Amino acid sequence: MTEQSASLTASIWNELGGDRALLESLRFDGDGDLPSVFRVTDLASASVAAASLAIAELVTLCSGALPRVHIDRRVASFWFGLSIRPAGWSLPAPWDPIAGDYASSDGWIRLHTNAPHHRAAAERVLGKHADRGAMSAAVGRWTKTALEAAIVDAGGCAAEMRSVTEWQTHPQGVALAAEPLARLTVTDPGPTPNWKLEPARPLAGIRVLDLTRVLAGPIASRFLAGYGANVLRIDPPDWNEPSVVPEVTLGKRCARLDLRLANDRTRFHALLASADVLLHGYRADALERLGFDAASRARLNPGLVDVSLNAYGWAGPWRNRRGFDSLVQMSAGIADAGMRRKMAERPIPLPVQALDHATGYLMAAAAVRGVARRLSDARGSRAQFALARTARLLVEQGDQPSSSSVARETEADLAAGVERTPWGEARRLSPPVSIDGTPMRWDSPAAELGSSEPVWP
Repeated sequence: MTEQSASLTASIWNELGGDRALLESLRFDGDGDLPSVFRVTDLASASVAAASLAIAELVTLCSGALPRVHIDRRVASFWFGLSIRPAGWSLPAPWDPIAGDYASSDGWIRLHTNAPHHRAAAERVLGKHADRGAMSAAVGRWTKTALEAAIVDAGGCAAEMRSVTEWQTHPQGVALAAEPLARLTVTDPGPTPNWKLEPARPLAGIRVLDLTRVLAGPIASRFLAGYGANVLRIDPPDWNEPSVVPEVTLGKRCARLDLRLANDRTRFHALLASADVLLHGYRADALERLGFDAASRARLNPGLVDVSLNAYGWAGPWRNRRGFDSLVQMSAGIADAGMRRKMAERPIPLPVQALDHATGYLMAAAAVRGVARRLSDARGSRAQFALARTARLLVEQGDQPSSSSVARETEADLAAGVERTPWGEARRLSPPVSIDGTPMRWDSPAAELGSSEPVWP
């Protein structure tokens, strides 16, 4: 088990351009695997390890000594679910009542309707339905390919279930096969940074401007906040994700701006110009349409560490398509493989949103490595990731052999202390990583969206 996690980490670290010598500092423990036909626990462990190795690399740059890095595979598996444990209150339901898998006239399709405008798009095609039974009848009158196209054309989110083989021969799957796990670009240098980074808190003082939402990007910025980064998350005025916010805003300040308004664009311009790291998860063409394309960002802020993701990849016909983890699992053959290998009657997705979580840790690793590069030679960097490319990485690992499940969570798995959130008290899981002399901890509890002003403290 630990050997597979170590091997996958080495592969990811190589894709990120990391020094293989740092792998000597890494060790894994923890038995068992999440229940899946895929190696989900190995993906969890390896992606957390890659981000942690990047922290160790930065610490080495600061101190001259490489710290040891320990990953708990079992706890990493838990973090790929939820880390927060509410005390006396509950998280809202994670899914809109209409979201989910439906049988069309010729196969399965998934509708993603969590955002109100995405549900409205699906209803423009299928009609408004109060319950899943009525929606099922409407979906059943369509072929899956035609319905996917109609909902996407209406501005919504849907994915027909394809097999791995069908995805590999699909034009987007073909384009994705030529994509690296991480698209890495070194950009022009900026002013020599005056950061005074300390091994115990290696990202303290680093300004991270977070434009990401559910779920990969917020996981990346949560990791960065755990090592001291000053994370400012920006959301549109009408955006909310109540079931996720308590999980992912740990250690961050959260503000709102409407980039369609001149005054808010001016404020955003100032924030971006003074950021050290930018995380964004808009579709490939979205920031371009707002006037903040890659070249403009680099001119505005030379030396910027610019890290982004999209759903389906940065080349091919779907590069600008809306997508989420659950949809990519349907498109890329993961849900189909689960159904076939379990001999089930309906799609079997991964037990957690592993594509989101893993991609988030890969983004964090690239961000930290970008900070290290900026310290070394003042040059900036750009890194691009895609959920579908992470899905390909998981599929390439092959089937999960029969193994014991991870042992159930106990009180010993929770961090000491109580987190006092706006929704009530809570506990958190202990961190999945331990780096000698560099603890992962957060300076503030989870926060509501829009609870801070859009300014750097």
